Amino acid sequence: MRVYNALKKQEFKAGSYCLTPIRHKDRYKIMKWRNEQIYHLRQNELLTIDKQDAYFDNTIAPLFNEEKPNQILFSFLQSNECIGYGGLVHINWIDRNAEVSFIMNTQLEEASFSKNWSMFLKCLEQLAFGELEFHKIFIYAFDLRPHLYDVLELNGYFKDARLKHHCFFQGDFKDVLIYSKLMN
Repeated sequence: MRVYNALKKQEFKAGSYCLTPIRHKDRYKIMKWRNEQIYHLRQNELLTIDKQDAYFDNTIAPLFNEEKPNQILFSFLQSNECIGYGGLVHINWIDRNAEVSFIMNTQLEEASFSKNWSMFLKCLEQLAFGELEFHKIFIYAFDLRPHLYDVLELNGYFKDARLKHHCFFQGDFKDVLIYSKLMN
């Protein structure tokens, strides 16, 4: 297991769920899920094996050695099987906040979207509020998945902002919603 120099603790658990530093072996699963879910991601084109390998080698690998990386990514495991990935991105170390990023195995979305999101957030909040002592974490989401906002509210997140007509999607401008949670 690779370790982040920026963290004392490397794994964050809730029941049978665990965040572990992003594993190289999960990169093609992640690529598949990102390509399947491109409609709600800030990703302009389908990923290829070459692009995914380059991203892991040139962007992800150096993060492990940085004292204050701009992102900290994890494989999200259930009973030791990778079912998603995510972490903190666009980290602002001065203001102690970061954006939450998460996607799960596309096949699990219909049956366990709410549970997987909730368990991911429980694990991630241990990192953000416990380990890093951040003040705020937030989710930046295109207004395309109303079921996501219910899950966020159930987990103590509040609607912080609505950016009107902020992104261009399938020939039309869509709003972006920002949901946030503050350290208790």
